[in-house]
Amino acid sequence: MPRPLFIVDAFADAAFQGNPAAVCLLDAPAPAEWMQQVAAEMNLSETAFLDSRDDGWNLRWFTPTTEVDLCGHATLASAHALWETGRLAADAAARFYTRSGELIATRNGKDITLDFPATPPEPADAPDGLIDALGIEPQHVGRSRFDYLIEAADAATVRSLAPDFTALGRVDARGVIVTSRGDGSGADFVSRFFAPAAGVNEDPVTGSAHCCLAPYWSDKLGRADLVGYQASRRGGTVRVYTDGDRVRLSGRAVTVLRGELLSDPS
Repeated sequence: MPRPLFIVDAFADAAFQGNPAAVCLLDAPAPAEWMQQVAAEMNLSETAFLDSRDDGWNLRWFTPTTEVDLCGHATLASAHALWETGRLAADAAARFYTRSGELIATRNGKDITLDFPATPPEPADAPDGLIDALGIEPQHVGRSRFDYLIEAADAATVRSLAPDFTALGRVDARGVIVTSRGDGSGADFVSRFFAPAAGVNEDPVTGSAHCCLAPYWSDKLGRADLVGYQASRRGGTVRVYTDGDRVRLSGRAVTVLRGELLSDPS
């Protein structure tokens, strides 16, 4: 039986902005090996796989090379696909069961808000090769559950980074977040996210990285409600609100492709 497949630009107000994710709707759980093959075929930073259960949806995320424990933009894309196709009532919350626990998405008009776990960074020493791979002088180095966080001197430094991806791929972490205060363009902070070890040299807009960025900048700026801008080539805005051990991430999504996956997982 063909499986519905979508490509959705997440954290985007229009097509070809933000971060594209593939969303595959399954009629039953599928083998991980097959899902990994599909994700490699999609060749996007994340492909999400959903199968329904009585009280929500099981959700798993795969890069072209590996399964990950948490992904924001593909979760936002998944919720958008469920609402847009009528599989979920317009006023109903999307409830997902994942490797990072239960995640909730709600909708207010075009805005989608994700309720995610906070992953605040702790001060850390930079591992060998990390700073040389980035080629900058760090103002701070931290380590979250998933990633290293490097604060740069200013937004211009973040925007102009040209890392050595081969060297970054040897860092023992899912990825590396580089961030600074905003530069007057409407964002409180800017960032970029590099994850060559997970098969993604640079991710366009990374919701899960903002689970680390939000508490970090909330502490530094003294406010819970902030706006982040991920300064990749495509770029994208993530509105964040830090509430104890949770972070709410808000953005919009646009479907750019609808089709059917013909491959059989059995």
